[in-house]
Amino acid sequence: MTVAAIEADGLGTTYRRGKEHWALRHCSFRLPAGRVSALVGSNGAGKSTLLALAAGLLRPAEGTLRVLGTTPAEARARIGYVAQEKPLYGQLTVAETLRTGADLNPGTWDAKAAGRFVEDLPRGSRVRTLSGGSRTRLALALALGKRPELLLLDEPMADLDPLVRHRLMGLLMADAADRGTTIVMSSHVLTELEGACDHLLLVDGGRIRLAGGTEEILAAHAVLTGQAADLAPHTVVESRTTGRQLTALVRPEGPVDHGAWAVAAPSLEELLLAHLRSPDAPALTITDSGRDSARHDDPRTVTAP
Repeated sequence: MTVAAIEADGLGTTYRRGKEHWALRHCSFRLPAGRVSALVGSNGAGKSTLLALAAGLLRPAEGTLRVLGTTPAEARARIGYVAQEKPLYGQLTVAETLRTGADLNPGTWDAKAAGRFVEDLPRGSRVRTLSGGSRTRLALALALGKRPELLLLDEPMADLDPLVRHRLMGLLMADAADRGTTIVMSSHVLTELEGACDHLLLVDGGRIRLAGGTEEILAAHAVLTGQAADLAPHTVVESRTTGRQLTALVRPEGPVDHGAWAVAAPSLEELLLAHLRSPDAPALTITDSGRDSARHDDPRTVTAP
């Protein structure tokens, strides 16, 4: 079995707003090393909390979390983390920020890797004068210059224009391919994930709704279109009727009646949106040992037929 970069078992953590609330609960998944994983979910779903837990900045209230085979705190030197707010020292210049990164990571700092992300930024400019996009690039430079085994990115491309986003995604993917870096990246731009990420984690309501290889999860679903009303025995994620025609995203459980249904493969965006619109649809985890499904409101996992 491939070594896990991140492994959670019954993971949960709370925050307090007058009384106890669960930010994450009953989260179990296994992310193999060397994957580029998309972390997807609506605002407030728990994505940032999960990344902060993996970075060792928060402690779980229940369950276990292993990162690179050890605790998040012990793995911290091997992790690169870019938070959504991109915290940097505003009074420092670009050059001083990069020197600070080198000083904090003696023996591992890769100036060339860092430089690829900020090659056209004026080295004498102070961080507080940079645009949001330029600060993002500088934060990515610090994270990549560290040469991490695991790179955690919280909405890293949100404030970049499409052209710069495309270029930086290319740099990230090239780095992952060259070094075998594991990347976990949250994003609201679903279209940029397709073709870039080979693993998927969908978080909704503080729980893991989908987990597994992107191709395997897509292959486990189908879009059925027809005039029939009976979708049994298939697991229905979402269905809608237009006139006399029914369209449904399902997980096929046995052969599909091609006489009654036209069958198509869903796009990643279609699949994710359908699951987000249907919070009561059964969760699905695909691991090295096969396919497991569980009800959204049930922390237990059962082997699907």
